[in-house]
Amino acid sequence: MSYLVLARKYRPRTFSEMVGQEHVVQALTNALTQQRLHHAYLFTGTRGVGKTTVSRILAKSLNCQGPDGQGGITATPCGVCPACTAIDAGRFPDYTELDAASNRGVDEVQGLLEQAVYKPVQGRFKVFMIDEVHMLTNTAFNAMLKTLEEPPEYLKFVLATTDPQKVPVTVLSRCLQFNLRPMAPEVVLEHLGHVLGTEGIAAEPQALRLLSRAARGSMRDALSLTDQAIAFGGGQLQESTVRQMLGSVDRSHVFAL
Repeated sequence: MSYLVLARKYRPRTFSEMVGQEHVVQALTNALTQQRLHHAYLFTGTRGVGKTTVSRILAKSLNCQGPDGQGGITATPCGVCPACTAIDAGRFPDYTELDAASNRGVDEVQGLLEQAVYKPVQGRFKVFMIDEVHMLTNTAFNAMLKTLEEPPEYLKFVLATTDPQKVPVTVLSRCLQFNLRPMAPEVVLEHLGHVLGTEGIAAEPQALRLLSRAARGSMRDALSLTDQAIAFGGGQLQESTVRQMLGSVDRSHVFAL
């Protein structure tokens, strides 16, 4: 079996597993519990903070059928029903992810919107997730405006972008906007400790501190750097090897000066 990188292996599958984005999790959890659901969500933030992850968890929450098949909309998806497992595996027919970086024209957007007239095949809701939405052309944005404003009751839009300034105001005004913040080094450090404890890999605290600072607010970058450091250190995380890999200066020299 091929090795699965830490960033994918430990991608959160429920809101309770999300770290560093409590303000977004609380708002979405309350909305799902009270069933005050908006038809379009916009998640903004730098790379690796959880925009696509939140989108997938939201899709599971909307479509979860419960372990017994009798469940409804929930803030705690079961993870075992056909809808949850299919979304996790990326083969749920009613959850569509469009990468706007490589599908930025009006034809691709119209192809997606043509599916909007059909009711869900398997789930409760159709969810259209458009990643890096700021890359769409002006014509593509204009093509989706009317459907984005008044979609059918079974359709939800989830947009994600690292550059919200490039998204037209006409689109922003139709969405419920959430800003996912860069993660503090302390949050990243705690999560790295949890992941490495689960993996059974020994790590020096100072090595983890270096990695959490080098990630610059991105959990995905932190886990990717950790993968690299494990390979570099031959299965161990020591401060000296991590410092050598990152090319960082020992702070004791600064204090000595």
